[in-house]
Amino acid sequence: MANLKSSKKSIVLSVKKKLSNNKNRSIIKTYVKKVLSYIMINDFKKSMIAFNKMQSLVDRYSIKKIIHKNKAARYKSNLFKKIKNIPK
Repeated sequence: MANLKSSKKSIVLSVKKKLSNNKNRSIIKTYVKKVLSYIMINDFKKSMIAFNKMQSLVDRYSIKKIIHKNKAARYKSNLFKKIKNIPK
């Protein structure tokens, strides 16, 4: 257990930040699943709309270092490859 006031405060802040980061990571996963669901039903237009929303969200969170920039790039690259293969 922390003894100093600043140590106690830093513990509280780190817990708050962890909860916030977990919430944001969950939001990213939800958007990725939405894109994948539209890909599975071969809906190009809806998948591109969902992909654009997911892309801006992933970029924003990678700038804030909630997720790593390479992971963001991997999400975008893999999903876009799948979208390109949808028959039009």
